[in-house]
Formats: sequence, structure tokens, C-alpha cells
Amino acid sequence: MSIINNYLIKEIFKFFGIVLVMVVGIYVAVDFFEKIDNFMRVELPFSKAVEFFIFKIPFIITQITPVGILLSVLVVFGLMNKNNEIVALKSSGISIFYLFKPVLVLGIFFSIAVFILSEGIVPVTMSKANRIWLADVKKKTIVTTRKENIWIREKGLIAHINFYNQAEQTIVGVALNYFDNNFKVIKRVDARKGIFKQGKWVLHGVMEQTLEKKSGEYQVKLHDKIVAVFDFLPEDFQKVIKKTEEMNFNELYGFINKIETEGYDATPYRVDLWAKIAFPFACIIMCMVGTGIAVSVNSGRGGLTVGIALGIGAAFLYWIFYSFCLSLGYGEMLPPFFAAWIANLVFFCFGALMLMYAE
Repeated sequence: MSIINNYLIKEIFKFFGIVLVMVVGIYVAVDFFEKIDNFMRVELPFSKAVEFFIFKIPFIITQITPVGILLSVLVVFGLMNKNNEIVALKSSGISIFYLFKPVLVLGIFFSIAVFILSEGIVPVTMSKANRIWLADVKKKTIVTTRKENIWIREKGLIAHINFYNQAEQTIVGVALNYFDNNFKVIKRVDARKGIFKQGKWVLHGVMEQTLEKKSGEYQVKLHDKIVAVFDFLPEDFQKVIKKTEEMNFNELYGFINKIETEGYDATPYRVDLWAKIAFPFACIIMCMVGTGIAVSVNSGRGGLTVGIALGIGAAFLYWIFYSFCLSLGYGEMLPPFFAAWIANLVFFCFGALMLMYAE
């Protein structure tokens, strides 16, 4: 490996480490001050809060790695451009594509690392973090199975739900069992479907059984729809209901086949399945975009700052477009494969054009 390649790899790794530590620190600090009141309110030990935030760090790293590699490439090539090193190398017959080779190798390396981290570590740590938040902080007990059966226990209530559709915020196959202080069932509500509207769960196709204290018998009533006394929000479901970051690729693929066999819509999960492969490629794309921007910006005063600002703007646009395409996929307006990959395709072309322009 040439001296130039060694230099580029060493410098990019150095700045990537600095960016990673800074961004993770800022993210954790903001999240800490936002959630610490919840931990103090239930009088949990400080060690439990630290454990919660540590478990979230691998997920944070996977999300910010593409931006981190982009900023690292911008800084390294921006400094070289500022010191006229790029001009000197080009005048010696070295092309931009030659300089991009070690950057591309790093992009592939980080893409593989993000995929491995997302598959091996993030599912375990995010599952533990979500369990701490719901069980210890929110004091909610939830048990889920591989078949998407959900058991929820609150004070005076045990609920069973067959399936939660996160895209539509609906629950299917609902059974609510209400208990008195002696753990006797005083009311049971069975519903075909529940929809979350205006902060409340509206149940449809309801059969309500209420215990009459005098006779000791249950009075049965049928309703087209009622508002449920059920203190559980969609965001609470999203922390425990088979989140894609809590499953690796094989688990998610098997889970999709199971819920589709049971007759439920798995479109959002299929979008996330393709996204598990598509998102790590953002590291390669950010390397292309960063290199193209950094060596194209004027090397005069403020060139480095302008390059970093343009790079951050490009990363922001990528993230917005990527999220928008995923939303279209969740809403079945785009096929799952295209919803996950179209942002990569567009920005890959943009990065290739930037490199050709720089050359």
C-alpha cells in the first residue's frame, strides 16, 4: 500500500474516531437530560439509568456512522485542499479516482461493520434498553411471542392482543380483562379491532361482559364501537412489538412469513427488511459524496467550512429523502425494495457525478 493510501486511511480513521465520540456524547447527553426525570420519578438507582443509555449506544453508532465517515472525509480532503496538497498531487499525475480508492475501501469496511453491528449486537442491546424503559420506568409488564401475541399487565388489567399494525396504529383481536382488589374478573371486553384516534383507543365489534354485584352474574352487551379504558399508547407498543432493530435479518424474514401466514399485513416489516441491507451502503455513498465535495470546493479562505456545510446539507437531504421513501413504502405507495433502495440509487448517481466533476 502506498504512502498516500496509508496517510489517507490513518487520517480518516483519526477524524472518524473524534467525530464518533463527539456525536455519541452529544446524543447521549441530550437523551439523558430528556429522560432522567422519568428515572428519578420512579426512584430507580442511577446505575440503572447508566445501563439504559449504554445499551442504546450501539444503535446510535450504527445510525451516525455514515455521517461520521462523511465528515471525516470532508475534513481530511478539505485540509489537503486548503494546503494545496490536492493541487500538488494532481500536477504529479495522480487522479482523484486514485485518491478515492482507499476511501472506497474504508466505505466498504464501515458498511460491513454497520451491518454486522446491526445484526449481532443492536438486537440484543435495544431489547434490553426497551425492557428497562417499559418494565422499570413505565411500570408496564409486556410479554410477546414469536407469533405476535401480546400480553400486557397493568394495575387491575390484563390485556391480550393478537397483532399490532404500526403503520396504521391499529390492534387486532383485543381481549381486556379487568380485576378488582381480590383479583376477581369484574369486566371483560373483547373486540375485533382497535384504532388509535385523538389520544384514545376506539374498539370496533365489541362484546362487553360486566359483573353484576347483586346477582353475581355477567351482563353481556354488544357494541359497534366504544372507547377503551386502556392506558397504553402506540409509542409504547413500538418499544416492544417486534421492532426491526431487535431482530436480525433471518429473524425478521421468518417473522414476516409467520404473520403473513396468519393473514396479517407485513408490508412495513418487508420495507424494514430491505432497509437492513440498504442502510449500511450509505457509508459508501457518503464517501463518494464527501470526496467529490471536498476536492471541488475552492481551496481559498473558508473553503473547508463551506465544504463541511455542503456535506452536512447533503447528508441531511439524504436522510430526509431516505425516510420519505420508507414512509411511502410503509403506506404501500412504493414496493418495499424500491422504498429502501431508491435513496441510495439517487445519491450514488449524485456522488459519481461529483467525483467526475472533481476530476
